[in-house]
Amino acid sequence: MWSLVISVRSVRCIGSRSVVSLIPTLQKLSFGNQESRYGSTAARTRLHQVRRAYFTSHTVDPTELKKFQAWSAKWWDEEGIYKALHAMNDIRVPFVRDVLMSKSYHDVGCPLSGIKILDVGCGGGLLSEPLGRLGAAVTGIDPLEDNIRTAILHKSADPALDKLIQYKPCTLEEVAEQDFESFDAVVASEVVEHVNNIEAFIQSCFHVLKPGGSLFITTINKTKISYVLGIVLAEKVMSLVPEGTHDWDKFIPPEELERLLESNGFVVDTLRGMLYNPFMGSWRWFDDTSINYAVHALKTVRQEQTSDIDFEKEQDMPKAAEASI
Repeated sequence: MWSLVISVRSVRCIGSRSVVSLIPTLQKLSFGNQESRYGSTAARTRLHQVRRAYFTSHTVDPTELKKFQAWSAKWWDEEGIYKALHAMNDIRVPFVRDVLMSKSYHDVGCPLSGIKILDVGCGGGLLSEPLGRLGAAVTGIDPLEDNIRTAILHKSADPALDKLIQYKPCTLEEVAEQDFESFDAVVASEVVEHVNNIEAFIQSCFHVLKPGGSLFITTINKTKISYVLGIVLAEKVMSLVPEGTHDWDKFIPPEELERLLESNGFVVDTLRGMLYNPFMGSWRWFDDTSINYAVHALKTVRQEQTSDIDFEKEQDMPKAAEASI
């Protein structure tokens, strides 16, 4: 979730990622290739069956849950182990706000009013609350019930937030089973470096987003410098975060993340580096993505409806030909 960042040029170490066997089937059904040309009812029925089978495979890592279980009551200690995440709000909240405001006009005083956001891995609500204060209807989810209890308790102090934010102790896959194309935006900040299967995670995000919806990700690059600073120095030497917080093997280079996004129905719109100054306790945007970075991607518009229309046209062609004889 956190890493110590300095301006250093480094060599990128790109890790390989497994490919989920159901990707081709999901892509063909979702984007209107030949296999989806069965008419609207048959195509949707088959797509539903495939999705239900697919979403039984959870991306949650039990080992990661054990780490964060012990820290569930510490989310709102601004000088504690989540200090860097509190500080990150200074740049990640405006990032989400400005992108979403640029897509349509919104009242300046309540810029995210009417926008539905899913905050995945919300923890104690550190990002959900400021997004809710901007007017967004936020659903925060986390697989740890203790995290959700902390989040609910903290938001209860503000009656306005109580109406705008709801928290659920569940996984992204559980949401994906029920809420197809329900959200305008999904935020996964400092989350993907803790999941079991990044590609499956991205596919679930695609499933819950409306066509044209936004996916925001902040995470850590997989480089030698990210290992030295983010794990050795931050965890083992300076004890900025508990030892074992991160697993370098789960870090992902931006080019690999971009490939996974684009192969699963997204178009990457923005990629920006992030720099954390541990002495000042502050973040800023940075040209170098060798350690921390942020991504904004857009879900492409599904072609399933178009395919259904094409199928119906193909069915009518013989009738038209007979009428012309």
